[in-house]
Amino acid sequence: MRQKLYSVIIAGGRGTRFWPLSRSRKPKQLLKLFGPKTLLDETADRVLSLAGSDQTLIVTVAEQLNAVRKALRGLPRKNVLAEPEGKNTAPCIGLAALEVIARDSDAVMIVLPADHWVTDVPAFRRTLKTAAELAARHDHLVTIGIRPAYPETGYGYIVKGKPLAGDGIWGAYQVKRFKEKPDAKIARQLLRQGSLWNAGIFAWKASTLLTLIERYQPQIHNSLTNIAKAAAGKPLASAAPKLGSVIAREYKKMPSISIDHAILEQAASEGRVLTVPGDFGWSDVGSWAAVHQMSARDANGNAANGNWLGLDAKNCLIHAPDRLVVVLGMRDAIIVDTPDALLVGDLKRSQEVRELVDELKKRGYASYTVDSSRSGR
Repeated sequence: MRQKLYSVIIAGGRGTRFWPLSRSRKPKQLLKLFGPKTLLDETADRVLSLAGSDQTLIVTVAEQLNAVRKALRGLPRKNVLAEPEGKNTAPCIGLAALEVIARDSDAVMIVLPADHWVTDVPAFRRTLKTAAELAARHDHLVTIGIRPAYPETGYGYIVKGKPLAGDGIWGAYQVKRFKEKPDAKIARQLLRQGSLWNAGIFAWKASTLLTLIERYQPQIHNSLTNIAKAAAGKPLASAAPKLGSVIAREYKKMPSISIDHAILEQAASEGRVLTVPGDFGWSDVGSWAAVHQMSARDANGNAANGNWLGLDAKNCLIHAPDRLVVVLGMRDAIIVDTPDALLVGDLKRSQEVRELVDELKKRGYASYTVDSSRSGR
């Protein structure tokens, strides 16, 4: 299948969840949160063996294009596509599908975010191969579902239908419906029903996706068609002035909508979505609290990176790469020190950092959310 398989990595985050370390020009996927490599590097390493560097595509936004190319020098320049503006995942994945189908009209594309974390890489690759094989055999969309460890309210869920029979692919199910971020009571019910976390990792034929975009999202389809005509079979990453202006014009016409809401939910209601359960130690690394949970911690539950001293500090997350930070008598705190900004907050409220960034912009501090050159390592 190698000649017909493409990996598409979505790398256009806005840099809001991990402020002040992340900025719009240096978002989460370009951070080194767990070691010497960025999350984008780690993601690319996990999938390069599936399709090879020539058939691994990155989709980012224009302001992050140079940083992404610099981070992934091993990929051909033509394999890094830039959206003129972020319009959520439906236009982004649709743009990637145009590129894939121009290269191979029968190709399967694996789609995955650039900023997730996986502990069991061999199991991850096996699961993706299964999903890709399933997508190659069927005119369906395939999504990876994670077997839940607990009733998480911050994830979407996949409600399984009947097992897929007579295919030879073990463990696949029809998708009955999707449930977006339930409350705690519903999350517990979903867990008892055997529902899966929706990881946002997919496999499908590029042609299948574009057909369903035409059916469910005609405005996106019309814009993608105009882009394809302007490209005339040339790589979208060539960014010729004429092609770039067409992409920018058509992007303004497209709605900002996720692939889940735009396509998957409607396709599931028509029996066009399958799921493959995965168990490979997954996290979407959605907040500073997730980083704390996934990091090595000392006897007092503190996770730290850099130069720090804790005195009666417990269950804290400290990022202090440049200067000494002393933490006295604090509990459940986030402390993130960068050259131009310092965050001190409640670890349990780390999901609110995104709203904090919006507030900074409203109050005249927008420059502190954009310029990553001052934000250190």
